[in-house]
Amino acid sequence: MLLTLKQASQWASEHLNKNVTPANITYLIQYGRIESVVDNGSTLVPLQSLEDYYSLNRRETRWKDALGDDLNWTLSFEKVKEAETTKHVHRLHPYKGKFIPQLVEYFLDARTDSFKREVYFQPGDIVLDPFCGSGTTLVQASELGMHAVGIDVSAFNAFIGNAKVATYNLTHLYKESQKITVALKNLVATSKILEFDAKLAESLAAFNNQYFPVSFKRQVRSGEIDQKRYGTEKEAAFLEIYHKLVAEYQIDTQMPADSARFMKQWYLPGIRAEIDFVHNEILKVEDASTQKALMLILSRTIRSCRATTHADLGTLRKPVTTTYYCRKHGKVCKPLFSILSWWDRYCKDSIQRWGEFRKLKTDTFQHCITGDSRTINIFAMLKHANLQFAELVQKQRIKGIFTSPPYVGLINYHEQHAYAYDLFGFKRLDELEIGPLFRGKGREARESYIHGVAEVFKNCKRFLADDYDIFVVANDKFNMYPTIAEMAGMCIVNHHKRPVLNRTEKNRNMVYPEMIFHFKEKSKKSEQFAQVKI
Repeated sequence: MLLTLKQASQWASEHLNKNVTPANITYLIQYGRIESVVDNGSTLVPLQSLEDYYSLNRRETRWKDALGDDLNWTLSFEKVKEAETTKHVHRLHPYKGKFIPQLVEYFLDARTDSFKREVYFQPGDIVLDPFCGSGTTLVQASELGMHAVGIDVSAFNAFIGNAKVATYNLTHLYKESQKITVALKNLVATSKILEFDAKLAESLAAFNNQYFPVSFKRQVRSGEIDQKRYGTEKEAAFLEIYHKLVAEYQIDTQMPADSARFMKQWYLPGIRAEIDFVHNEILKVEDASTQKALMLILSRTIRSCRATTHADLGTLRKPVTTTYYCRKHGKVCKPLFSILSWWDRYCKDSIQRWGEFRKLKTDTFQHCITGDSRTINIFAMLKHANLQFAELVQKQRIKGIFTSPPYVGLINYHEQHAYAYDLFGFKRLDELEIGPLFRGKGREARESYIHGVAEVFKNCKRFLADDYDIFVVANDKFNMYPTIAEMAGMCIVNHHKRPVLNRTEKNRNMVYPEMIFHFKEKSKKSEQFAQVKI
């Protein structure tokens, strides 16, 4: 039995008891997850293929078999669509290692009734995130009517978080963004880039339609085609066409091999020229708030325009200046030669997201301070940013913490945004990162991590209310957090093990949990409570 895309989405929606759109079905076809046939120009899906796919994806049973029955499946947020996990300003800028906003809501929102528990936070309370990252806790606190203080050692992270929760004159922001877009279009029009890019895209489309049909990914998955051999062969075949076009349009693709500057190493010359042009135009904007918003949009744009393959956006293996076989899309793809389309798209998308968030944000304070959470004086530093907020924090005290510390040996948090540090001139404090990738995961790195995170909580206690509650999201595969709690003079009174679904990285099919630890001040009462709970 064959179904149209609409019928397939209706069947899947009923089967899963959640909304599955025709676009979701198209995605599964595109990536070879389900089969399809084309009949008179219409795409049809075999019902058996749908049944096979969704029967193999009853994840709760599979995950509990692998990780244990103590897995809290409610915290998987399995039925939450991506549009909700990336709602409004949460998708203003890419950031590796952030948690989804629904996790913050679950533990902070006093209205949640998804499980029987004590209420820890109320509207008007102050929440702290000493590892603020891209500002998820700040944003959700605003939605929930709570004040929030963030701390991050990365100046760029603090910039992202503060830009998300700021209030803008969106009409003025739109006008300024359009002025820059028009100026950029005029600049691009003086070159041959757009003509070259259009001709290259046309040639690629014809080539890919011939050698990488809709059935290609399914054939790779079934073993009918050796992807590596076939991809390498077709990549080489198209390179002849590519080099002829580069020569015809006199496109500069030379990249310095030994440059220490990120911008020179990872951006084609034409891209760098356009980035510098837009940056200079932004610096001409007089309103400081609008200028910061435009800087964030530019940062988002240039992150998408690095000279790398689509499969390596998160890792950056080596600069790519030619067409290449793309494992992610199953066809030959090309590098970018202009930022124009991305800049224009992100301007409109960002303004829309700030507009959506403005309808939800409350009249509360949120601010992220740049500094070392192990030693920072929150009261003193906050005075420089917002005196009224600082006075409120000092008077009321901070009710608790919701945070996700870095995972040991996983990410270099400064390096993932090296382009922004290079272009905008933010000061780097790599040496102050806790658990960075370059230190690895060995015994010495773990001991340093334990000491660092414990020092953060010990320092933050100085600014908390007496009966504080701390929630820590961590993938604690090295069992470090009981020691961290002990060193910080705290007690783990409860923990929740959740499955991490819907990963976007290459290990998206990997089955692993993360813990949400509930810390309280160590006392006889809290230790007795912990023995009952754990």
